[in-house]
Amino acid sequence: MLLLQVAAKGTRVALAVHDASVSRTDVSLSNTIVSSERKDMKHGLSAIVGIGLLTTIAFPALVSPKDDTGPYARIAILRPNDGDTVDFEAGYIRHLDWHRQAKDAWVWYGWTVTFGERQRWFVYASFGHSAEGLDSVVFPAEDERDNILNVTRHAQFLGNALYKFLPELSRGDGQPQPTARLELTTVDLTAGAEADFEAVLCEEQVSLRTETLWYRLVAGGTTPRYVRLRPQKNLSDVLTSATGQGLPSKVNDLISRTTVEILTLRPTMSYGLAPTLP
Repeated sequence: MLLLQVAAKGTRVALAVHDASVSRTDVSLSNTIVSSERKDMKHGLSAIVGIGLLTTIAFPALVSPKDDTGPYARIAILRPNDGDTVDFEAGYIRHLDWHRQAKDAWVWYGWTVTFGERQRWFVYASFGHSAEGLDSVVFPAEDERDNILNVTRHAQFLGNALYKFLPELSRGDGQPQPTARLELTTVDLTAGAEADFEAVLCEEQVSLRTETLWYRLVAGGTTPRYVRLRPQKNLSDVLTSATGQGLPSKVNDLISRTTVEILTLRPTMSYGLAPTLP
């Protein structure tokens, strides 16, 4: 609780503020004659209260990093404008520096699509968040302003989706290892096939030998959609494991489209990752 007291010529004004909202204002006057000085003082207090409320709205309390642990991931897509890749990458790196100065507690991965129909597109993502954490991103208005200044003039935003990690289908903790390569598989199902699809993958989970992370789309795209992430150290490891990348034959009739892409991690276009790469 914040308590403000102002005394002037026998007038005592007390303003109590609880939990960033005004719950009660007590005004006690010891003199029944209200002078112009008292009126000015009251106007000043109103201004103070207004500023306090505006500040509370603009800067909500953030979820502590230790409490922001959950199954949700944000995965987004940027396509650099033709002939603008160098300026895009420089601008994105400047934007990451804004996150650093803002003391953003999130970890951001950055990948370039190396093999796939979206070659040279940029994928950025953050994993392991709670629902409350998604509501408490660092300074969203300032983040958007810096994005417009440094990024959007050089690229188009072509996707921004929320996914939920499915540990019962996966091998790993939901946050991919920051390896040099990443196999990204996108699976679109026929309507109503989610339960059957997940049941089959759950049965097959015990046979997984390497890190394999499954996520279900929650919002931001065509549903039902799933993505699978399989981190690999290098391209030869991706190709060697290609024989095991196929999905169980039991789900073939449930799938309308499957896309496999190989992504390359961009350490300089990532934020907060442990420096595990050579």
